Amino acid sequence: MATKKTSLPSDYSESSIRVLKGLEPVKQRPGMYTRTENPLHIIQEVIDNASDEALGGHCKNMHITVNADGSITVEDDGRGIPVGLHPEEQVPTVEIVFTRLHAGGKFDKGSGGAYAFSGGLHGVGVSVTNALSKRLEITVWREAGIHKLTFADGDVIEPLTSVPQTRGDKKNGTRVSIWPDPKYFDSPNISQLELQRLLRSKAVLLPGVKVTLTIEKTGESQTWQYDQGLRGYLTESLAQSSHGEPLIPLFEGEQFSNGDTDGFAEGEGASWVVAWTEEGAVVRESFVNLIPTTAGGTHESGLREGLYGAVKGFVEMHSLLPKGVKLLPEDVFARVSFVLSAKVLDPQFQGQIKERLNSRDAVKLVSSFTKPPLELWLNSHVDYGKKLAELVIKQAQSRLRSLQKVEKKKSSGVAVLPGKLTDCESSDITRNELFLVEGDSAGGSAKMGRDKEFQAILPLRGKVLNSWESERDRLFANNEIHDIAVAIGVDPHNMKDNPDISNLRYGKICILSDADVDGSHIQVLLLTLFFKHFPQLIARGHICVARPPLFRVDAPARGKKPAQKIYALDQGELTAIEDKLRKDGVKEGAWAISRFKGLGEMNAVQLWDTTMNPDTRRLLPVALGEFDQEFSEARFNMLMGKGEAAARRAWLEEHGNEVEADI
Repeated sequence: MATKKTSLPSDYSESSIRVLKGLEPVKQRPGMYTRTENPLHIIQEVIDNASDEALGGHCKNMHITVNADGSITVEDDGRGIPVGLHPEEQVPTVEIVFTRLHAGGKFDKGSGGAYAFSGGLHGVGVSVTNALSKRLEITVWREAGIHKLTFADGDVIEPLTSVPQTRGDKKNGTRVSIWPDPKYFDSPNISQLELQRLLRSKAVLLPGVKVTLTIEKTGESQTWQYDQGLRGYLTESLAQSSHGEPLIPLFEGEQFSNGDTDGFAEGEGASWVVAWTEEGAVVRESFVNLIPTTAGGTHESGLREGLYGAVKGFVEMHSLLPKGVKLLPEDVFARVSFVLSAKVLDPQFQGQIKERLNSRDAVKLVSSFTKPPLELWLNSHVDYGKKLAELVIKQAQSRLRSLQKVEKKKSSGVAVLPGKLTDCESSDITRNELFLVEGDSAGGSAKMGRDKEFQAILPLRGKVLNSWESERDRLFANNEIHDIAVAIGVDPHNMKDNPDISNLRYGKICILSDADVDGSHIQVLLLTLFFKHFPQLIARGHICVARPPLFRVDAPARGKKPAQKIYALDQGELTAIEDKLRKDGVKEGAWAISRFKGLGEMNAVQLWDTTMNPDTRRLLPVALGEFDQEFSEARFNMLMGKGEAAARRAWLEEHGNEVEADI
């Protein structure tokens, strides 16, 4: 919530501005580009390149060696990185790949691109590997030649040399040896277990491809090659973890778009295998274009939605649900183990380390492909369907019993809720959400677009009172603050109090205002209210800020990608989207841009998709961050205090330009 304390240098001038070139940005801020706990991720970037070759059908063998001197070698028998002069840069292409950020073969996603489906998105992968390595050696077998190139600290020290292949040499492939620089990492040691898990997953997702790991120091060697693919992987994982037999036969399948599927490009789709078990921990692994997504994302949300829809439909069709019990997605998903592999033409990841998929279309992609076959299977195997229904109903009943226990602890004296509050149906505080919405028109769209099961709407009229200097006992004289306090079920308090928040009615309280200056002002006023008078809600992570988009881009079809609507949070994202469309070969002006002047201009479906759907929205949690309570209070007093105009002006004059610098 607080901003930076640093002041500008006294000799701030044109010479103070640095322009980072080449790989300097990576060396200056490695944490922006990779994990810095250990070098595994920079090795994974090279492994992912070999995997993309295999995904395209050009590679059958991958060999990874942990050398005795601590270096790692990754070798494949793919096509080999191109070594000729780049037509625009007039530098060997292999050198550009390892030394230029945003250079690679994965930007062109059209039918003529080198990689239609790949994990590569930004073109910074192996250049980051090079930047953070003391030494990096490349050998390429391609076009009847053997080509070698060596880097140190990201710079070429041995320029590209080429010699003709002799009889017995391999025809095509790439070998990259990496010596990670320890100064960029908390530990120079790579977890052998993590590396084994990564390589085994590649073998699972690439049927027929042999993946070998050799530890030179011990002489150990392991090879993975799965003929059963995802099924074999999940079965083996369940057996190793002693989970017992699955309740029903494994639900597995795959489906990919043929180009006629509404909204999806040719080849987009998913492969999956799912098991329900009655006890033990669950096994859950997901991938996008072979990239492990350890933090899940929208493709996992699509799988959950598809499974829930199919099981719910079966339960309702056969009238199996007891009176007073309502199934929720978590009831169906609680005992699910799965391996999911999605293929997405233009994946949008959260950050360069690609732990989480953010592509909104992936929810619909996976759910629409998984729901129909499971519905068909359950209705063709009714006995198994009833066993599964029994399991999920037990989960729902257990959830309801736990909620009833919480209800008994609550006080019987309940305040009358505000008349303008549109409440939710669920009493599960961990799941319930309250949206504080700017204006009645936006409140109307939010009411229509919400999920009434767990989302409540409280529209606010105009701007909330600046409550920084308001006495706690006089807060309720303001109607808006009174309604907010009664709706959330918590009385005003301060940080030193130990308030009773057992009557809290919502696990998340989301501030939803327009993406403009007035909307930002309303956010500040509400954050001031919560920081000053409801600080424990912030301390315990209950306060969030919703981030609605400011722009919508109607992009035409290009290559394999169909026409789509893309939302941009701000001008910076809009510029990035337009740059991406130009790279995809879309002519200038072929796309249309709409600007939302306010939330009221969004219809219910748009507001749900972009701002309220837990699977696709962008929600910013509010926390105190690195600053202590005393500093935060002083900053709020300067910004919101009635007698602090002079201090505010001085602060803005000193720090106003940092807004642009930090974006």
